[in-house]
This record gives sequence, C-alpha cells and structure tokens, in this order.
Amino acid sequence: MKQTPMHFDYNPDILRIMPLNLRRVIEVGCSSGALAKAYIGMNPECIYTGIEIDPNFAAIAKASCNEVICGNIENIAEEKFLELFPSDCWVFGDTLEHLYDPWALLQRIRSRLAPDSQIIACIPNAQHWSVQVNLSSGLFRYQDHGLMDRTHIRWFTRTTMIELFESTGYKIIEGFPRIFNEPAREKVLPVIGAMAQAIGTDPQQAVNDAIPLQWVIKVMPV
Repeated sequence: MKQTPMHFDYNPDILRIMPLNLRRVIEVGCSSGALAKAYIGMNPECIYTGIEIDPNFAAIAKASCNEVICGNIENIAEEKFLELFPSDCWVFGDTLEHLYDPWALLQRIRSRLAPDSQIIACIPNAQHWSVQVNLSSGLFRYQDHGLMDRTHIRWFTRTTMIELFESTGYKIIEGFPRIFNEPAREKVLPVIGAMAQAIGTDPQQAVNDAIPLQWVIKVMPV
C-alpha cells in the first residue's frame, strides 16, 4: 500500500510547543523533513533524527535532519532502538494512527525515556463531524489523505487518545484541538448533540468533540 503523499510544510502547532532548548529530537514519520528544518532553524544546536518508512521521503529528509533512519519504527532492531537514547523529545505528527500497535511502541519508548523528556503528537480526530456523517450515510470510504487516509490503521477520539497515553505510562501536560473553517458542520452539530442526548451522554461535550480535525497533545513519563 502506498504511503500518504509527502508533505513539504510542517504543523505550526507542533513547532509552537516544542521547547527551544531541546538537545535531541526523534521525529517518527518525518516525511520531507520540513519540521526538522524549521526547528533546527530556531535551535541549531539540536541533534534531530528523523525516522521515515518511505525510502524516497527519507532521501529528501536527509537534507534537513542530522540523521535519517529509513525503516518501520515498530520493527526497528533493539540495538538501533537503543541508539535513539538519550533523547528529550519524540514527535509523532499524524503518525501514531499508522501503527499497528502504538501502545506497545509508547511503552517501549517509556522504558528508556528520561523523566524530564516528552512526547508531542498530533492525532486525527475519529469523532470529527464529517466521519460521523460518512458513517450515517454509509459512505465510509478510504481516501489518499486526510481523516479517511487509507493507510490509517488505528482510530482515536479525544477520550481514547487520552487513554492511549495514560495506559502506557504518561501524564498529559498540554493538549488542544486543531479547528479549521468548515461551515458545513453547522448543519450537523445539532444532530450530533441530539444523538448524544438520546443515548444519555453529554450533548455539549459530543458537539465540542466533533469539531476538531485533529488533537495536539504533549505528555511526559509518569
């Protein structure tokens, strides 16, 4: 299966919450290396390692990262995995949903991560109003990119994203939604609220959780 198309821009919300004094960053799914280039531009002393499964993407990312490892992070050999430490920040920009077992990977990282290190992730919102519309209309079709990216293996809502990290040994220190201009949602949100009320859950929370396209989260080991 082909990978998600390469992107040459970076997520500004991830960059914004990356501390400026990081000594070593590991980015899983670095694509073209756009985030690495932007961060090293602000912190030239940082050693930035990208991990990328696509050889063509990895070759391009080498121009921006100090090091690029071409391979699947879930299958990386223990010897190579240990070389990724010490590291004080791991970045997963729309990556965890592409893994078969993100729980196992986060636990594996947690076993070697220093207490003051952190993980920053951006995760698509499976509770997004458009996904609910697709399900209700029977049009749950995979696409080449976006929320319905055909390479997505796992799906997370705000609630289950929190559970993902808390169950693997982390505490949440920051989190916020990424919300974009989507006028069509205004016709759908009242229906989502009514559905939540019908099954006895909080209608306002259901509406709030249906608006973000993605969630950004920063965690540290417990």
